[in-house]
Amino acid sequence: MAPAAALVTEDAGVFRDALPEGGVLLGLDLGSKTIGTALCDAGWSFATAGKTLPKGKFTRDKDALAAICKDRSAVGIVIGLPLNMDGSAGPRAQASRAFARNLAAAQNGLGLPVLLWDERWSTASAERDMIAQDMSRGKRAERIDSHAAAVILQGAIDRLAGGIL
Repeated sequence: MAPAAALVTEDAGVFRDALPEGGVLLGLDLGSKTIGTALCDAGWSFATAGKTLPKGKFTRDKDALAAICKDRSAVGIVIGLPLNMDGSAGPRAQASRAFARNLAAAQNGLGLPVLLWDERWSTASAERDMIAQDMSRGKRAERIDSHAAAVILQGAIDRLAGGIL
């Protein structure tokens, strides 16, 4: 019998209930060509931009993410859900949901709960922050996805740690 897939939810309360008290979380911003990563501290205080990975075949992407989770002892994953401005789900949101389901169901995978988190405005927020740091346009292009992942993860951990669900 195959192991059950890990939890995938859009409900922060359900996600928090599936986690131990605290623990490192991995945040992801799924682009068409790259996957931005971010990690938070075990106390859910701050998110930090991580690596930007080239996006390829799912198996390779999953293995790279599993390595990060193992290295950092992550207990859960937060994936940005790119909803339309009116809150409806378009093709990109459907692709993010499918990626989350595949990640949770992967046999040698992570087995970690996954939270799909509304990412509207995350890239714009990340870009504003990088401009404020006087980062060059070239550096911003290289790092935007990982910084957006940090914005996504920070929003999620603010909700999780604040207890307002």
